[in-house]
Amino acid sequence: MKIALASDKGGFDLKEYIKNYLTGKDYEVVDLTEEPAADFVDSSVAVAHAVLEGKADRGIMFDEFGAGSAMASNKIHGMVTANVAEENTSHMTTEHNGAKAIAIGAGIVGPKKAESLVDEYLGVNYAGGRHQIRLDMLEKLS
Repeated sequence: MKIALASDKGGFDLKEYIKNYLTGKDYEVVDLTEEPAADFVDSSVAVAHAVLEGKADRGIMFDEFGAGSAMASNKIHGMVTANVAEENTSHMTTEHNGAKAIAIGAGIVGPKKAESLVDEYLGVNYAGGRHQIRLDMLEKLS
């Protein structure tokens, strides 16, 4: 599985940590910010486009709190990004809401928690079925 990563300066150290973590687990990592992006809008939009254009299967974006990246990327038509800080949301937003990316706030979670969030996100697939109705509704809004 190919994972796109990006961050601004507030999330850069955690992004680097997770990049190494994922590489160690044999994921192919596409690092879109070798240097921190000027703003979380830039880094999150880069992840959204990489996923939507098929350059990556899923995405993970990092900033200080995660909320800004999630909000910015969700402005891109077709994108579904969840701001996650605990494992159940990381899992369920993917399984039930088809999350194409997650946003993690480096000021909220530390490295070990981030590992757990990423494992939950990448360890499950979208269930489809009855959940597709919600995604279709969201798609009509944007």
